[in-house]
Amino acid sequence: MRSKQTEEFTAEQFRDFVVQGMLEKKGQDVVVMDLRKVKNAICDYFVICSGTSDTQIDAISQSIEEEVYKLSRHDPWHREGKLNREWILLDYVDVVAHVFKKDRRAFYDLEQLWGDAEIKLIDEATFSVAG
Repeated sequence: MRSKQTEEFTAEQFRDFVVQGMLEKKGQDVVVMDLRKVKNAICDYFVICSGTSDTQIDAISQSIEEEVYKLSRHDPWHREGKLNREWILLDYVDVVAHVFKKDRRAFYDLEQLWGDAEIKLIDEATFSVAG
């Protein structure tokens, strides 16, 4: 496991900040995968959502960065996929956000690939962040 990014915020808080950023731009089928009990997992949580266009994918990833920064003053440790906008990854060390174009999400099927993880579908109507 990589070292913790900050002592100020928990992985659960970063997870919720990422979810909030996804929901702000209408990310679809938002899923939180809890990887803490999965052997050799690279982080504590994957947070995954889909968008319908490359423009929406870009807007969702930008919203995640803005929301996380607003609430924690942290930028991603690493970013990938901003140029092709089919699968954008934002790595916050303990939490990794995956923003997929719908067809790419089905192709890579992270939920199946990391099938040992506990998976929770986020209900936008009941989700809230205590910031």
